[in-house]
Amino acid sequence: MPLYNNVLELVGNTPIVKINKLNPEGVEMYVKIESSNPAGSVKDRIAVGMVLDAETRGLLKPGATLIESTAGNTGIALAMVAAQRGYKFIAVLSESASLERIKILKFLGAKVLLTPKTMPATGRNKMAEDVAAQNGWFVCRQADNPANPRTHFNTTAVEIQRDFEGKQLDYFVSGYGTGGTISGTANALKQERPNLHVVICEPAKAPILSTGKWEHHVFDQIVGVSDEEAHETCLALARSEGIMVGISAGATFASALKVAKTAPKGSCFLVMLPDSAERYMSTALFGNISAETDDVEGYHEWMQANYVPKEA
Repeated sequence: MPLYNNVLELVGNTPIVKINKLNPEGVEMYVKIESSNPAGSVKDRIAVGMVLDAETRGLLKPGATLIESTAGNTGIALAMVAAQRGYKFIAVLSESASLERIKILKFLGAKVLLTPKTMPATGRNKMAEDVAAQNGWFVCRQADNPANPRTHFNTTAVEIQRDFEGKQLDYFVSGYGTGGTISGTANALKQERPNLHVVICEPAKAPILSTGKWEHHVFDQIVGVSDEEAHETCLALARSEGIMVGISAGATFASALKVAKTAPKGSCFLVMLPDSAERYMSTALFGNISAETDDVEGYHEWMQANYVPKEA
């Protein structure tokens, strides 16, 4: 194991793990576990990419302040990068964000600006832009920043090509989000594997891509997944494979399973899993998970016999 100069050198080179129980018969499935990044998600990649790119272009001076509208993971990743590089960071996110996200951001030294639940993402983006303009701060603009897909083109895809060298890979499945992961990674993969079938997962209750006009360029198929399916798949991955994932990762794997059930025998899938379940403990994902003692046969009798004080 090498010695590292700083935590940012740990970003990337995430493991690819075989699925052994949940895959349909005759279909190989692998997952790329992005929660192994130091700040816990795939967004670590673009946070490093965007900040280093801004430094290279002379857009950041020592002690500068960064601000970004975020759902949580990009903000946490930027907070990590800012801490290491000596910047201040302000995250703009909805008050509906999970408690874990808010506290992790503050733990990393970030300032958090919470917006009303009713404010759409476009409103949060405008707020970040307006506040940045007033104070001379740097906005990363993850959704429009070319460093986002370029980072995946140069890192995520390179890792996948390396790990699948000499091996068949027929399907690549990812969520959409800002589009950086799917566009950067899939574009690079298709240069080497032109027949690769790229699948995008999107929420069934909030379809964006599937309800608009899209052409078969980077992705070939869109699969909708409900919240219930995402939650069930998170539990299935945890309890059958020992892999803990967050809601978006559960949805992505659920979409992969839908496609895998009708895929030709012998097909091989790679599914991106962006983060871990631990970031969702205060959400509905853990809503039915009790923190009380479970009813295990023999437990109460043993406790009664060994630890309950006997009356004098």
